[in-house]
Amino acid sequence: MNTRHPSPDNSIPEVSEESITLREGYANATLNTTTPETKKKKLKKLKKLKKAKLKDLASNSSEPEISPRKVSHYISEGEGSSKLSSKDYEKELARLQVELVKMQYWVKHMGVRIVILFEGRDAAGKGGTIKRITEPLNPRGCRVVALGTPSDREKTEWYFQRYVPHLPAAGEIVCFDRSWYNRAGVEKVMGFCTETQYREFLQTCPEFERMLVRSGIILLKYWFSVSDEEQERRFQSRTTDPARRWKLSPMDLESRDRWVEYSQAKDTMFAHTNIPEAPWFTVEADDKKRARLNCISHFLSKIPYIDMTPPSLELPPRKSAPHDYVRPPRNEQFFVPQIY
Repeated sequence: MNTRHPSPDNSIPEVSEESITLREGYANATLNTTTPETKKKKLKKLKKLKKAKLKDLASNSSEPEISPRKVSHYISEGEGSSKLSSKDYEKELARLQVELVKMQYWVKHMGVRIVILFEGRDAAGKGGTIKRITEPLNPRGCRVVALGTPSDREKTEWYFQRYVPHLPAAGEIVCFDRSWYNRAGVEKVMGFCTETQYREFLQTCPEFERMLVRSGIILLKYWFSVSDEEQERRFQSRTTDPARRWKLSPMDLESRDRWVEYSQAKDTMFAHTNIPEAPWFTVEADDKKRARLNCISHFLSKIPYIDMTPPSLELPPRKSAPHDYVRPPRNEQFFVPQIY
């Protein structure tokens, strides 16, 4: 009897549906000559053997490496059944952050310019995702832009003018925590712009973004989608958390009563600005952990980077300090109290 072994690359051998169907067909043909009770027993035994065989093949092979371009599918397979465990989340996040570092080396070496827009409702998880993207990266080549209310002078400028100075130079990544799409969202809903200004934005924004893309910028636009129930839960949690209460602004409270208006504004925004050169990508954000991993994974999949990480270094022995150096007395210096 031939024994089937794992392939040399340790991948799980594929069991085709055709072979399983043929085996089951053969088994059923044999079972037709027996009693119904015997047929059930043999069929049950056959299924057990097949299941055991697949399990044995899996146990004899190492877990296949998951590329950044497949991680969101891998993580989402259990979606709907249970929350992603903290252990699995931290493991995948660490792996993806290593990929982000590799990507940044490539961006710097190739002189690539990347702009990422993070949009969505209040408390949708935009800031948390941005934090996980930027924390492993060199801040000299990656920065976050979160502009406040425009000044009186900025209100008289061309609308996109206040955003242009923040666009990346060669080798830089810029994350916009909200962006020029404020005009299509909060400004429209809250009446901070005129109808003429709003219509002008919807008409000129696609051409502005096409201009960025033609100049060589990689432009990615993410919309974080959160349900009204989950948004309310997050709002309520912020009211009791002193460390996060600053996130709950008067504008957030006002937006609670304008859910439908924001939905209509988002639909109109998508209809006018979801262009082939810079499409919108929606991130399902009711589960913060999955949203972060899925967004980072997708971001990596859109950048054609290769691993350009420098080789490991061997540090030479440290040179001894000059013999004539004398440290100043400790009582002439100020130290932070050692409370901990």
